[in-house]
Amino acid sequence: MEGSLKPMDAEQLREYGHRMVDFIADYYKSIESFPVLSQVKPGYLTELLPESAPNDPECLQDIFDDILQKIIPGITHWQSPDYFAYFPSNSSTAGFLGEMLSAGLNIVGFSWVTSPAATELEVIVLDWLAKMLKLPNQFLSTGKGGGVIQGTASEAILVVLLAARDKILRKVGKKSLEKLVVYASDQTHSALQKACQIAGIFPENLRVLKTDLTSNYALSLEVVSEAISSDLSAGLIPFFICATVGTTSSAAVDPISELGKLAKAFNMWFHIDAAYAGSACICPEYRHYIDGVEEADSFGMNAHKWFLTNFDCSVLWVQDRSDLIQSLSTNPEYLKNKASQENAVVDFKDWQIPLGRRFRSLKLWLVLRLYGVANLQSYIRNHIRLAEQFEQLITSDSRFEVVAPRTFSLVCFRLIPPPNDQDNGYKLNHGLLDAVNSSGKIFLSHTVLSGNFILRFAVGAPLTEDRHIKTAWQVLREQATTLLKAY
Repeated sequence: MEGSLKPMDAEQLREYGHRMVDFIADYYKSIESFPVLSQVKPGYLTELLPESAPNDPECLQDIFDDILQKIIPGITHWQSPDYFAYFPSNSSTAGFLGEMLSAGLNIVGFSWVTSPAATELEVIVLDWLAKMLKLPNQFLSTGKGGGVIQGTASEAILVVLLAARDKILRKVGKKSLEKLVVYASDQTHSALQKACQIAGIFPENLRVLKTDLTSNYALSLEVVSEAISSDLSAGLIPFFICATVGTTSSAAVDPISELGKLAKAFNMWFHIDAAYAGSACICPEYRHYIDGVEEADSFGMNAHKWFLTNFDCSVLWVQDRSDLIQSLSTNPEYLKNKASQENAVVDFKDWQIPLGRRFRSLKLWLVLRLYGVANLQSYIRNHIRLAEQFEQLITSDSRFEVVAPRTFSLVCFRLIPPPNDQDNGYKLNHGLLDAVNSSGKIFLSHTVLSGNFILRFAVGAPLTEDRHIKTAWQVLREQATTLLKAY
C-alpha cells in the first residue's frame, strides 16, 4: 500500500493519520530526553539528505526514521517544559486537533462565499474572546468594528499602520507621506520598524523614544508629548502611536489610558500590541493592564503565544472595520459574488495582506470549547506562579539580581559582576547564557536593558511544572559557580 499512496483516500488517510498521531504523541512523551536547544552546525542537513527528490515512492516508516535521525536533532523544542526562551509558542491537544481539522478540510476562506462557516465562525469566536477580555462593545462585530485572525502580530501591526496611513492621507493629501510620523518606545517590537519600511514611512520619521528603569521601561507620556509638539512645530504630521502591553525585553506595560487620550487629542491612530500579555488579561486580576483600551483604534494579541492555540493565530480587533477595508480591499471581476456585492457579509480578504486564508478559527474554537474560560485562567495563573517561584530563587542568591519588575511570567535577571568589571558584567552574563544553553538542559534568551546584558526566563510552555523551575535554577547556579571561579 505504501508504494501506491493515492492523493486522497479515506482508508489510507485513516491508517497514515493514526500512525502520524502516534508518532507525535511518542515525541511528546520523550520530549525531555532531547537537548532543548538544537546543537547542530549550520548546513548539517545538506550532508544527510540526497541532492534531489526520489523518483519512486518511499515508505512512511523510512520517513519516520529520517525524522528521528535527521530532523529531530535540528529541532529546538519549543514545547519542551525546559524551554524558557523568547516567549512561549503554545501547542495543545485542542489546538492540534483544530489544526488537523483545518488541514483536513483545507478550505481557502478569503471571502464569505468560499466557505461561509469559516468566516462566520471567526466572527463568533473573536467576539467570544473579546468578551473574555472585556473589550468595549465597539470592538465587537455587532458594531462598526470586529476581529480578524492574522498570521502574526507583525501582520496585524502592518495592516493597521496601512489603514492609519491611508486614513490620514485622505485628509491631508497623498503628497504628505513624507511628513507622517510614528511614535513608539525603544522597547516596542521590531515589527513596527518593518511595517514602517513596507508602508513607506520615511525612516527618519519613526520616533523610537528612550525608556529606562525609572519608568520600568514603559513609554513616558511626557516624552511622547514633547516629541509630538516638536514634530508639529517642524511642520510634520504625527499620525500613529504604538503602545505595548508586555514588551519583548522585559514585559513592560505602557500607560495605555494616557497614551490613548493623547492620541485622540491629536487625531492619531492608537494601536495596542498585547501579543504576549494580552492572554493574561482574561484573568480579572490582570485585566487592569489594558484599562483604557476603549481609547484604542486597534488591539492585538497572539493566541498562539500563551493561549494554547497552535501557531499561527494572531488576533486583531479594530473599532472601525471600514478603515481596514478602505485600505486593503480589492474587487476583481473573478471574485465578485452576490453576497459580497450586496454588502451582506464579511470578506476577510479585505482585512489582511494576502488573498488566501486558512480556517484558523477552528483551533481557537476547539481551545475555548475543550478547555473553557476557567481552565484557561488557571493555566495562565499557574505560569505566573512558577515565574514568581523562579524570581524568589533568584533573589535568594546574592550573586544574582532581578533587573526589571516581574509583571507576568517573565523574569529578567543577571549574574552580578565583580567590582570594577570592565564591561559591567556583559561578557560574564553572555558566558552564562552560552554555558546554560550549550548544556542542552534548558534554553534561555537574552536582551539588553540600560546597556546591561540581561538573561530572560519566560515561563509558558504547556508541560512546565515546579520541578522544571527547580532544575533550571540548579543548572544556572552550577554554571554561575563555574564561571565565577574562572573569572
